[in-house]
Amino acid sequence: MKKSHLLAIIVVAVAIGILISASKDVTTYANFAQATKSEDKVKLVGELVKDRPVEYDPAVDPNFMAFYLKDDAGEIRRVELLAAKPQDFERSESIVLTGQMKGETFAASDMLLKCPSKYKDQEIYVREKQG
Repeated sequence: MKKSHLLAIIVVAVAIGILISASKDVTTYANFAQATKSEDKVKLVGELVKDRPVEYDPAVDPNFMAFYLKDDAGEIRRVELLAAKPQDFERSESIVLTGQMKGETFAASDMLLKCPSKYKDQEIYVREKQG
């Protein structure tokens, strides 16, 4: 077998491996009711419930915040995120969370905010602190 054929087979095998690993990170959009039934990670879209408290105390734990989210179906649940509170969090128009339900609480690993802006829409991405 020629070296060029062997190299082509290796490149194809690596490409297949990358595609398989990328497909494992695919999550589906859900609401709280659907997330409760799922054991996999889901994406949840909703709005911050502004009349309920946002728990964030950087002196105690700078990488923990909890708040209440209203999903597209109108259900309100507590969300816990292991990351710092993003700037202008309370001004966000919508929030996209990645995570899963743990009891009655949604444990989020990632958060994407859509914030109002005077000139253009801004998105702020917050990822769970690793390690």
